[in-house]
Amino acid sequence: MSAPNDSYDINVGLSASLAGITSLWRETLGDPKVCIAVLDGPVDRTHPSLASVDLRRIETLVSNVVDAGVATQHGTHIASIIFAQHGGAVAGIAPRCRGLIVPIFQSGKEGSLMPCSEVDLARAILLAAENGASIINVSGGQFAPSGTAHPLLVDAIRHCQRSGVVVIAATGNDGCDCLHVPAALATVLAVGAMNHQGLPLGFSNWGDQYQDSGILAPGENVVGAKLGGGMVAASGTSCATALVAGVTGLLLSLQIKLGQTPDPQAVRAILLRSAVQCVDQPIPDCRRLLAGRLNIEKAMSLVQQGKTIVPDTVVPSTPVSSICQTPTPPSNEASIDVPAVVPAHLTASACSCGSSRPAQLVFALGRLGFDYGTEARRDSIAQYMDPPVPGVPPSPYDPHQLLAYLEKNPWDAASITWTLNLDATAIYAIKAGGPFALETYQRLREFLRDQIAEGVERVSIPGNIVSKTSLMNGQTVPVIEPDLRGMYSWTTQALVESLVGGTSADYTADEEKDAIQKKKVRITDFLERVYFEIRNLGVTPQDRAINFAATNAFNIGKVYEAAIKEDLDLDSIEVERSPICRPESDCWDVKLVFFFPQRQVQTVCKVFRLTVDVSDVVPVTVGPVRSWFVR
Repeated sequence: MSAPNDSYDINVGLSASLAGITSLWRETLGDPKVCIAVLDGPVDRTHPSLASVDLRRIETLVSNVVDAGVATQHGTHIASIIFAQHGGAVAGIAPRCRGLIVPIFQSGKEGSLMPCSEVDLARAILLAAENGASIINVSGGQFAPSGTAHPLLVDAIRHCQRSGVVVIAATGNDGCDCLHVPAALATVLAVGAMNHQGLPLGFSNWGDQYQDSGILAPGENVVGAKLGGGMVAASGTSCATALVAGVTGLLLSLQIKLGQTPDPQAVRAILLRSAVQCVDQPIPDCRRLLAGRLNIEKAMSLVQQGKTIVPDTVVPSTPVSSICQTPTPPSNEASIDVPAVVPAHLTASACSCGSSRPAQLVFALGRLGFDYGTEARRDSIAQYMDPPVPGVPPSPYDPHQLLAYLEKNPWDAASITWTLNLDATAIYAIKAGGPFALETYQRLREFLRDQIAEGVERVSIPGNIVSKTSLMNGQTVPVIEPDLRGMYSWTTQALVESLVGGTSADYTADEEKDAIQKKKVRITDFLERVYFEIRNLGVTPQDRAINFAATNAFNIGKVYEAAIKEDLDLDSIEVERSPICRPESDCWDVKLVFFFPQRQVQTVCKVFRLTVDVSDVVPVTVGPVRSWFVR
């Protein structure tokens, strides 16, 4: 994204520029139960203002190496605005809150900043949420004229909303009526920048989608940590975003102090509702105020009064509109090439943890692809390929020629970078390991052959993320070490045929043919929704549960057999934590909600529930399919 350069100079302390912060500090400096994730560059945790802060680094695709580059400068400055301990030159907003450092930016050559793709941003957001973040600070954005984002980024934001996590993002520094993502997405709290008098800064963006979901905060000469020690001030919407993230952390901490249940989404709504609007403090163009100016004292008062404010915009639990609500069942239920995201106040608009943690499980769906990693590796394999026609040079990008080469040289399958793709985007690399590596590569070759010969549309890849690697286009992706037990490939048509138990040609009665056809159409509808509407990275437990449900032909077949008998159509797909689970397991309920298409008014819907345990690399269903009616 294009934006003015940061302006750095030494300035006064934070309390003099942020009205109401001193009053809030008298109530709380933060609570360690509140975790704020900073998605930015690497952070120098040895800086005196950060040395005693509870900051944990999360492993991402970006190097955690702390250097003198612009990414580390930026990440350290933003982190210190939130967490810097009081008593020194820098005073952070919420010094006693916990922090997650999730690097998404790294320094490039000659002082440049390497951008982050929307897919990588989505992955970082999910990692932050899965590691306990209540608040996710994204001081960056990508220009998006329509305000739309990559489906995987939309899914990550939706996951945060469902989980009660608030994402706070910068509107950008182009000084125009224009939108950036993720700030423009519905449940994100967008933040623009104003000066100390409450006037919008000239570079701060505005737009229609920010009018209900964005606020202005001080973004001029905000003091933060300087690499090597000392302090420095910077201006931009990134700084304003960090201030709002810190204030959100304090308000959540205040809720805890008062004995209330901490609710990040409610605090977001309070910040928007309490904002100082144009009628209270007019400016010539009210659109530039977004929903209003940050008002700490009024927001604090609303929290102290125990006000419960429901967010105006709620993202449903799935991307499909639902006709029915799905309450907890009764006890007698019945059985049966991507745009860049760059910091918002640089030339354009985020830990390796000291402690060990379990490997990241993945159960992802997509199409198989391949890459060579380097030109040298590509050329090395190409020169040993047989030419397709005498006198015609072989092409290493032709899957037929590659498979023919690997048929003669199967050991070289490990030299290929196998990839799992969604649309045209590689989301993972696949590298076999262990005693069954040879069989795993044989399975990958079969997948590729079936894709080009039989029209295979999806493969499932379960496994652990073990490292990362670079592709020839410069993209960095996580590496999955797969588990053979859950590796499958299929076409939608073949899977549907297996579910219905045969083709229509096997039946003679017209009614039976009609029933078979209805079942095919409805099962296809479900699978298409999983594949295209609910595309995901397969990282969160919810995503792994629904991806596994999409491959579990036996249970899905039983659901549709029952649904067709009652003449039901699919309404929505929902995932929620299961109230019943085995010890040491991680169980989720995948709910398929059906309605009666023949009825003009839907007063009753039926819910089918599959419980999936995702604690192992390959998920497993638990118990029978359950069903109940809801009104």
